[in-house]
Amino acid sequence: MNPCSVAAPQHDCDGDGRWTSIHNRFLSDAKGKDADVIFIGDSILQALEHTDVWNQWFAPLHCLNFSIHNDQTQNVLWRIQNGVLDYVEPKIIVLHVGTNNIDHTPEEVTEGILEIIRTIKEKQPNAYIVLPSLLPRGQHPNKLREKNAKINQLLKEKVSNINKVEMVTIDKGFVQLDGTISHHDMHDYLIPTNAACRKAFEPIHDILQQLLSEGEPEKDLTPSE
Repeated sequence: MNPCSVAAPQHDCDGDGRWTSIHNRFLSDAKGKDADVIFIGDSILQALEHTDVWNQWFAPLHCLNFSIHNDQTQNVLWRIQNGVLDYVEPKIIVLHVGTNNIDHTPEEVTEGILEIIRTIKEKQPNAYIVLPSLLPRGQHPNKLREKNAKINQLLKEKVSNINKVEMVTIDKGFVQLDGTISHHDMHDYLIPTNAACRKAFEPIHDILQQLLSEGEPEKDLTPSE
């Protein structure tokens, strides 16, 4: 059985119950909120909420961010199965997860993401799902960076014919000619800086504006490349 596709809460390695508390706060935050866009996923999206990019681009679009640091596919799946999307009716859901599944194969991670998409469609059949590609990681070339690139390739193939699902490339321009990633783009070589978030998430902002203002675009009109 693929562990990436089996819903599970995040392991409470610190013993303070923070992950469960954050999940419960999201359940509370969702009630009574009229969000057009829900961001859900891992550290990349969680960090985005604390940048100028979020305040300038995404907050005005009536977005809520239900992302948690270190979440893997099975954790996001658990949160969706346990109510995080039950009290909202978003037009769009932005999903980014998989980079923290370091012990799993690209095929397993891809299937985990596809299982999340299937669950979202059960919970929110009218929502459009936007998938930012996984970002490269590590200052120098490494196996996890290669794995993320493979997941992006597999996922793009798998979702190309799924209705109301669009994968958007956001990982271009991070790896320099010598194969390294600059600390100006990622201080810790994982999370984009404020300036890098602007570069990476501009295509996401563009497609959200398009979907919210014009309805569903044709596949060849979206800024996915």
